[in-house]
Amino acid sequence: MPSCWGQPTSVVSATGTDSVSSPVRNVLLIMADDLKASVLGCYGDPHCQTPNLDRLAAKGLLFEHAYCQATWCAPSRRSMMFGRYRDQANVTLGQQLQDHAAYTARVGKIFHMRVPGDIIAGIDGLDQPKCWTERFNSPGPETHTPGLYACLNQNLFTRQLANRQSTKMPHRMFVTVQSDGDGTRQADYKAASQAIELLKQRRQSDQPFFLAVGLVRPHYPMVAPSHYFDDYPVDRIAMPANWKDDTSDIPKQGRAATTNARNSIGDFPENQKQMWSGYYASVAFMDAQVGRILDALEQHQLADSTAVIFTSDHGYHLGEHGWWQKSNLHEEVIRVPLIVRVPQQARGRSKSMVELIDLYPTVCQLMSVPTPAVAEGKSLLPVLQDPLKRLRQGALSIHNGHSLRTDHWHYMRYTDGSEELYDMQQDPGETRNLAGEPTPSKELLQMRQALQQRLREIKTVN
Repeated sequence: MPSCWGQPTSVVSATGTDSVSSPVRNVLLIMADDLKASVLGCYGDPHCQTPNLDRLAAKGLLFEHAYCQATWCAPSRRSMMFGRYRDQANVTLGQQLQDHAAYTARVGKIFHMRVPGDIIAGIDGLDQPKCWTERFNSPGPETHTPGLYACLNQNLFTRQLANRQSTKMPHRMFVTVQSDGDGTRQADYKAASQAIELLKQRRQSDQPFFLAVGLVRPHYPMVAPSHYFDDYPVDRIAMPANWKDDTSDIPKQGRAATTNARNSIGDFPENQKQMWSGYYASVAFMDAQVGRILDALEQHQLADSTAVIFTSDHGYHLGEHGWWQKSNLHEEVIRVPLIVRVPQQARGRSKSMVELIDLYPTVCQLMSVPTPAVAEGKSLLPVLQDPLKRLRQGALSIHNGHSLRTDHWHYMRYTDGSEELYDMQQDPGETRNLAGEPTPSKELLQMRQALQQRLREIKTVN
């Protein structure tokens, strides 16, 4: 069996001139759930306190334009871990690494798990067992955590544990819980603790490792110790600038399923701000767990030999356009955070258009493992060597059709032939659909052609 041991990865500084040898042997992947990029401090949010992700970004490369390929948990995670846009015509990333002598472990949610159902039960969900040498679930009480419970679209607040919205219940996506405890019973705290124990164990081994840690926050129910909520009082929350947009120019296939017009959350403007408070609080709690894991990496003297990747499966609507949740092709959903820290590498930010399926070949190359020919992503190492490098002209996402996001434009074409086009430099909130103009613009014609060319290149999405 070929070995990936002891093969350093060559990287280059941001100037592209000074070559250095990076002793990368291991990769730590940390993945959040339903986390929109714009909410993190390092991505420009002035309110949300994410000091640990901010320090990771300060030591690594932050990708400003990273996009998921699917708009909800199961297909997005499957796509990333198989390195394919829509199918499973590949071995999983973990299998490929194991076949080249690496140890692979999953802690928490990497492939799809129902939240809260599978988390409460502590079961595997749609996990791929062949992907892992070892795997560990992290059960937690979720909605049933003692504390101040709110079902915000029902305007219900109580400390009673009975009759709370939970697994498969219709209003569960509007639940927050300000926990009375210190957070140690929550799934993310347990996942971080298990990851810390594994890092301690791997320090004693000469075998390279790939450790994937899946955190479930800020996915609903948004549960965190009450002091995290204290930092985000409603009177300091401002709704997004485009939260009352007229969406009449958006095609039916492009609209969100959960909206202010169709859900009772629209009747409670203050509770919409409470949703932001709960989201911020659960992001901050998740960030604290990331900090514990990063501290352990340093404590066990693994930081100099381990690349760290942080991302999420997709973003989330929190009232933009009067919409909630995910499963559509707009910017709030398809844009994800992506931070990569490689030892001895230049730091900074990159505007390169990248996709989550690029993580498969990136991890393989970092660990000196061959990438299967059927993997459809592109390694990020050229960008990690030179942040000005561009891998592709646009990022592709799929839902009821296709989305192509370029530096300047965002174009969607749906299965019924309807379209959207936005000038992301002049209209980052996507408030004016330029595809609805009476005469097609040259930009619309160019983006139509660009999408068709992209789909010809990637035959699996036709």
